[in-house]
Amino acid sequence: MNTVLKMFLNLVIIGSVSGVVLAVAFHYADPMIQANKEKELKEAIFVVLPDAKEYRALEKTVGSDKIVVYQGVGANNAPVGVAFKADGGGFQGNIGVMVGLELDYLKLRGIKILDQVETPGLGNRIAEPKFEEQFKGVEIAPRIEYIKNRKPEKPNQIQSITGATISSDAVVKNINNAIGKVIKAFPKEELLVVAPGQTDKPKATH
Repeated sequence: MNTVLKMFLNLVIIGSVSGVVLAVAFHYADPMIQANKEKELKEAIFVVLPDAKEYRALEKTVGSDKIVVYQGVGANNAPVGVAFKADGGGFQGNIGVMVGLELDYLKLRGIKILDQVETPGLGNRIAEPKFEEQFKGVEIAPRIEYIKNRKPEKPNQIQSITGATISSDAVVKNINNAIGKVIKAFPKEELLVVAPGQTDKPKATH
């Protein structure tokens, strides 16, 4: 057996063994990864709806889209807002944002970046509190906008991160797109009432 063939067979064997090891590792690690993501999602609901004590998940299918919202419930079982996740492409990959919205559908309660793989030191700054906090109280009509290199001038504007316009723009676009779908799927009148016994309590301590 010549040297080239030996090298080829060794590479095949190593590749096959590595594939099996990775598959086994993924099989055991994936449930933990999914559990951590679920925990982060639930905790984020209370970040964007800080006066919520519980929530209930509501789901509708509109065309090919499955729309899921989390109706926050506060004292005396009163609705305090609605949260939902906004996903979409960024500069490097998906950006997932938990969004809190007032029940009157006029302003945001806040946002929390859940998923992002943006450029370190630039785009990944969308996950910094300084950027996220800009969205508190921002008006959603006609659409949320971002501006560059100056402070917001209108109640529906936020300031983009210097050197990371694409990532800032992606966050705003994802939020606007998700808001449009939520408003269409869930008229605000549906979210003003909570049926007794239908709240989903979080596993995480709040």
